[in-house]
Amino acid sequence: MVLAEHTGSEISEGTHELIGKARELASALGVLTEVALLGGGGLAGQLVGADIVVSVEHACLVEYLPEAYEQALLEVLSRRSPRLLLMSNATVGLDLGSALSVRWEAPLAGYVTKLGVDGSAVVATSQILGGKVRADVEFPGERGIVTVLGGAFSGATGEGATVAELVSIAPPAGLDALRMSLRQVIEADEGDVDIASAEMLVSVGRGIESQDNLEIVLELADALGVPLSASRPVVDAGWLPKTRQVGQSGVKVKPKAYLAFGISGAPEHLEGMRNAELIIACNTDPGAPIFGVAHYGTSTDLFDLVPELVDKVRG
Repeated sequence: MVLAEHTGSEISEGTHELIGKARELASALGVLTEVALLGGGGLAGQLVGADIVVSVEHACLVEYLPEAYEQALLEVLSRRSPRLLLMSNATVGLDLGSALSVRWEAPLAGYVTKLGVDGSAVVATSQILGGKVRADVEFPGERGIVTVLGGAFSGATGEGATVAELVSIAPPAGLDALRMSLRQVIEADEGDVDIASAEMLVSVGRGIESQDNLEIVLELADALGVPLSASRPVVDAGWLPKTRQVGQSGVKVKPKAYLAFGISGAPEHLEGMRNAELIIACNTDPGAPIFGVAHYGTSTDLFDLVPELVDKVRG
C-alpha cells in the first residue's frame, strides 16, 4: 500500500514513484497494489498503476494535518492489512512513520533508497549516519512500514494499467474531535529565480566556509550563465535565500548538469538532486556521500578548482 500525497488537485510526483515500486514488489509477492487516498476527492483517476484505491473523505483531510492523517490511515491499515506501507521520507512520512509503527505494531525502515524481495521477505536498504552507511533491513513478517527518499525509484507505473477499483471507508469518529487544527496555508515566495526549471545549476555547501567566499562560486555560475543554488546549511546561515535551497525541505531539481562544490551529500540534499542527468561533485572528503550519486567527482579543494574553471569558461 502507498499513501498518496496531494496538493490542491495534483498527486505528488513522489506518489507515482512509490506506486511504480509497489507494483514491482506486489508482482514478486503475488499480491495487489493498493493506494490510500485521504481527502483526495476526485483524484483517484491520477493514481495510474494501482489495483485498488482506498478512499477516506472528511473535511479535515483535504489539507495535510498530522493527527487527522494518523487516525484515518490507521483505520485503513486496520481494515485492509497490507503487507507493506510505503510513504515519502519527507514531511508526511517523517510525521506519520514512527507513530504508525507503534500504533499498528509494525517495524519501520526510514531513509530507504532500495526495495526488493528475497524469497518471501522484503528487503529495504536504508541510509544512516548522514548517508555514510547503508544498512539492509529485512521484513520477514506480515507487516512493515517504509519511508522512501524522493527520486530513489522511477515514476513509471506501467502503460496499459487497468482502472483501479475504488473502495470507500467511513472516516473514524475521532476526526470530529481533533486536538489539532489547520489555521492557514502559506504559499512559498517565488523568489528571484526558479532553480527547478534551470538546465544547469552550480550548487554550494558548507565547504564554502563563509558568506564572503560565496563570491568565488558565484563567479563560476555567472560565467556559465546559470543560477547559484545551495544545500541547507548555507541557507540556514542566511547566506542565500530559501528559494535557492536544493533538498527535501527546499526544491527538487532535475537539471541536465548539477555542479556541487563543498557539499557532503546528506540524504536530505541528495533527495532533491539525485535525478539530475549529470552530477559533478567537488569535496575534499573522498568518502563523502555525494560521490555515491555523482557521475564524476574530485577531492581537489574547491578554492583551487573553481578559479581554474572560471578561467577555462571565459577562455
